[in-house]
Amino acid sequence: MRKHLFVIALVAVSLPVAAFAQGDKFQILDNSFFIEEGFNQERGIFQNIFSWTRDRDGEWNANFTQEWPAPTITNQLSFTIPFGGGEFPAHFGSVLLNYRCQVFQEGERRPAFSPRLSVILPTGRSLDASDRPGLQFNLPVSKQVGDFYVHLNAGSTWLQGVPAAGDLTTNLMSPAFGGSVIWNTRPYFNLMLESVLTLQDTRFGDQSRQKVATISPGVRGGWTMSDSQVILGAAVPVTYADDEPWTTAFLMYFSYELAFSPVH
Repeated sequence: MRKHLFVIALVAVSLPVAAFAQGDKFQILDNSFFIEEGFNQERGIFQNIFSWTRDRDGEWNANFTQEWPAPTITNQLSFTIPFGGGEFPAHFGSVLLNYRCQVFQEGERRPAFSPRLSVILPTGRSLDASDRPGLQFNLPVSKQVGDFYVHLNAGSTWLQGVPAAGDLTTNLMSPAFGGSVIWNTRPYFNLMLESVLTLQDTRFGDQSRQKVATISPGVRGGWTMSDSQVILGAAVPVTYADDEPWTTAFLMYFSYELAFSPVH
């Protein structure tokens, strides 16, 4: 089953690459749900992003992210505040402070590339031992191919001093890989297929890493009003972890992008 999931993800990411000529410009960019797109915010524009996911057992998670150019597209600063609830009372999670550098802007033969480095602050309600300080990095690459956009990610999360057996502590390193295909079916309306594979470090037992795979079909649409843009989206992520049953969830997405006056 895991092999089938991984093959489906690779096929979904790879199919459009060689099959289509350059299409029309996308009106919606940098609005994926699970996969980072390789684009920073342009000068004078900042973005507010809210996503909310609920599974069949009533567990829910949400994230609020705000992205700012610093002060141009070359550098971007942002923060992410997670929330959660369900089995536990509603609570904040660890905050991420993010920096991204636009190394390459997209060209005719060149993908966009904007690596990110994040500092993880254990500022949330400590409900489990994973609420620890750490670092995270991701390498997002994006390229338009006809009426499709292909996005690839590779990164890892490092957590420091996580309690282990007895009085011991350990550092956890969890690599993650992902890809997506976005189909621009018509202006301001996209069909999406995203996939993520995470190799999560574990604290106990003989198994050092647990494979967690997610495939998420989704849709997004929106409109532009003068100097602002509103994007709405929804998806049905399906997740499989080692030796555990499949789980499905429902995701809602909202983004509001608007202009501000940058400091000269």
